[in-house]
Amino acid sequence: MMTLHSWGAVVRIHILWHLTIHNVSSFSPSRTLPSWPSIHDVGHENRNCYQNDAHQNRLSRIIRLAMTADNDGAKLPLFIEAKDSSARSIISDIPHSLLHSIEIVRHRHFSTTTTTRGGASNENLLKQLVELTNSKKKEVTESLADDDFLLSYPQMERVPGCIATVHVKTTLFPLKLSDNPKEYRVLLEGTSDALLSGGLVELLTQVLAGSDPENEHEVRRVTASDVLKLNPEALTTALGLQNVLSRGRNDGMASMVRVVQRQIQSLLDAQSGEETKQPFGETLEETSLQATHVNGSERQPTVAMLLSGGVDSSVAMHLLLRQSYNVTAFYLRIWLEDELAHLGECPWEDDLQVCQSVCEHAGNVTLETVSLGKEYRDRVVQYTIEEAQRGRTPNPDIMCNSRIKFGCFLEYIEKAGLDFDYVASGHYARLEDVVTSSSTTNTQKRLFRAPDPIKDQSYFLCALTQKQLSKVIFPIGMYQKAEVRELANEFKLPNRNRPDSQGLCFLGKVKFDEFLASYLGNRPGDVVDAMTGDIIGRHNGLWYHTVGQRKGIGKVMFPLATAHGPWYVVAKDQERDIVYVSNRYDEDDFARARSEFELEDIKWISGTPPLDAKDAETETEWNEIRFDMKIRHGPKIVQGTLVLNGDGSTGNVRLDSKDGGLAPGQYVVFYQIGTLECLGAGVISEKHWANFLQTQQNDMASGEEQQLQIKR
Repeated sequence: MMTLHSWGAVVRIHILWHLTIHNVSSFSPSRTLPSWPSIHDVGHENRNCYQNDAHQNRLSRIIRLAMTADNDGAKLPLFIEAKDSSARSIISDIPHSLLHSIEIVRHRHFSTTTTTRGGASNENLLKQLVELTNSKKKEVTESLADDDFLLSYPQMERVPGCIATVHVKTTLFPLKLSDNPKEYRVLLEGTSDALLSGGLVELLTQVLAGSDPENEHEVRRVTASDVLKLNPEALTTALGLQNVLSRGRNDGMASMVRVVQRQIQSLLDAQSGEETKQPFGETLEETSLQATHVNGSERQPTVAMLLSGGVDSSVAMHLLLRQSYNVTAFYLRIWLEDELAHLGECPWEDDLQVCQSVCEHAGNVTLETVSLGKEYRDRVVQYTIEEAQRGRTPNPDIMCNSRIKFGCFLEYIEKAGLDFDYVASGHYARLEDVVTSSSTTNTQKRLFRAPDPIKDQSYFLCALTQKQLSKVIFPIGMYQKAEVRELANEFKLPNRNRPDSQGLCFLGKVKFDEFLASYLGNRPGDVVDAMTGDIIGRHNGLWYHTVGQRKGIGKVMFPLATAHGPWYVVAKDQERDIVYVSNRYDEDDFARARSEFELEDIKWISGTPPLDAKDAETETEWNEIRFDMKIRHGPKIVQGTLVLNGDGSTGNVRLDSKDGGLAPGQYVVFYQIGTLECLGAGVISEKHWANFLQTQQNDMASGEEQQLQIKR
């Protein structure tokens, strides 16, 4: 049916043509009908209708197909999305038995009508795919099959070209009651480290199984030979998912089909005595990654390059290649893909595709994808949520570097037996070796700020240990950002014009407040004037506010109070769910609260405090030491003093000037004055709030007592 919008009129033309089961080579309009025929009417005539609807100049082409070729007379409506030139070829490329199985699976999991007619959103379809991963799989049993005659691929094989890490294994069952004794059914087993990809694996498994859920005794005969005839690129189209899935997901599904087809052919060749071809994927028991350490007679240093898709890491990789390093690129998949999949796009897919382009441009550098999503949730996301729930200010980027990029990833390559000399990244920071004894083999790494004060990332690297730093190199650490951009143009990188990423590394376009809301929800409480104790607003949760915040605080305050601003968040009381604010934040009342605080969890990059931190005579008391400090990432450097307490893991800081916002949970990084060397860091303690809140409560109690005395 074709809908044409012209001069305000709507003209509907119904075109029907004969469908042959195995091939559709040509058609001619047979008649024009006054109304759309029911699917049952079309089915009885064994015809299909091609519908072309135009709504506001947007064309959506759908093949509507009804088939009655089965012996049981079942009529199965098929809705297959297709582009103009490929519509008939898609049908002709898919064997008849697979078409039936595809529609059964679609009917089982998706709404046929709403999927193709625009009623169901892409978001809902993606959610259904994610749910497929967690659903209990229906065990495929075949009473006619004898286990002695099973043909099973020897191991799980990794699917190349998939964004996620997917492994599949094919088993063939003899199909009894068949005219061909060598015909087999296909059983697929698969695993994935991502829920959305896992749903696609399950979808493919059910399509290949070919079972009708409404008739447990009936088996649709999808055979191995049918699967070998399938065009891999046609499957997502036939399932109605081509426009729902991203390009990478479509390509990944096609890659799964290719691996299955190759495994089937390998099993059939082995059964007939022919030589089995080597797999083009990777087996689960062993990896295809082999770092080459020797080039001719000279050994090249080997580097595992952390490639993000950004300009910085891409330039870093090219610099290593020009210095004759043997580079293998790694993309770490740490996005919250499973949580964000329903948004309709894979947030890291573009990054991975850019990485592939950069590696191809660099001479086909090997690119490996490592999934650390679970580790990221356990070690970074959980930390972020717990800190926010306590009312503190987390720093996931520092945790990501210390626990994931230079933590889990180092563990991964070690466990995998990948003997790399170094791990490199595109961070703006410098490293130097310092000899610690008379033996030149005993060295330590010293971390320094980059020459570009705005791009310097030493703040985010402050929690790295000597063991981690001993394996790390930062190729662009000596460059300004403008120089890196110039190098990107000089190298003609495919991503040279790509803008820098913004925000937290695991959220992409999702706002931090939205992320917190999805995990913590709302927990309302009072907004209190820190100077008077008056309730002047209601907030939705402590975690939506941080000390020093001005922007956005007016939204949770009563209208009469906002007129007396500007207001700043000055403290939070986690036990009573109170956010304290003040419009006198710049006055002397808050001078001490903005310049003195306590630190916890203090650690030093060298492993020990600076030599002048402890009194040389007593060796038990701590000295007051002056440092350059960063309270947050950015170019601003403040100066002040630190006095350590007890075992040196806690201490007191006094800044020379007031800071904009000292929030518990926030990192303070220490630099040696005059050398730019990053020495260590600590975390602002909750005692900073406790002291302030106690002072405020005492002042308010004293004021109330004075008021009572006046009344008396």
